[in-house]
Amino acid sequence: MKEIVEVTSLFTGFVSWIMVYVSLEHQYWKESTQDGSVIVTSAVYENLWRSCASDSTGTYDCREFPSLFALPGYIQASRALMIASIVFGTFGLAATLVGMQCSKVCGENYILKGRVAAIGGVFFLLQGICTMIAISWYAANITQQFFDQLYAGTKYEIGQALYIGWSSAVLAICGGSCLLFSCRSSAPREKIAYPYQPSSRGHILSTVATSQTAPSNYDRNAYV
Repeated sequence: MKEIVEVTSLFTGFVSWIMVYVSLEHQYWKESTQDGSVIVTSAVYENLWRSCASDSTGTYDCREFPSLFALPGYIQASRALMIASIVFGTFGLAATLVGMQCSKVCGENYILKGRVAAIGGVFFLLQGICTMIAISWYAANITQQFFDQLYAGTKYEIGQALYIGWSSAVLAICGGSCLLFSCRSSAPREKIAYPYQPSSRGHILSTVATSQTAPSNYDRNAYV
């Protein structure tokens, strides 16, 4: 049963790791809204690295963000969190592969393997948490600007990459949780040694027997 959980968690973590990379490189983190437009002649879409514009003829032009420090803080934080998510996922995959019961690494030391697999589950949880924070933070800024009546700039809607990122975060959190639960449930319970204490009943019986067999210090003539 544990081997099935480990394989399932590994597969889930691998899929979530791939989806993080796909979401990071996807062009459509946000796209300009068409709400209230009768004729749409152009569209603007962005991700964490570049901004692109396309027209009705299908031609598009992209430009990289010129300066890192000129970007809003949430974009810089989302970049860092997504990169950290990929790093955590890589460590999680490596630790899970080493800690699997069918792995030849660490020999037959299943206690050590279980601990390594649990570390892999922690890395998967960190991957999912970082991805969830980055995606949700980015989406919160999009919705805040969209519903702000005083915002005069271009309003955007949530792009496809954010849905991929949310799915990746859920898969990573589920895989890491299952891996941690399986390692914890299979951990050997330590036996507590209690000192042996003889029963009081046996002690009383031995005392009575001793008193009955004890020789008397007085002769029978003392009672005459």
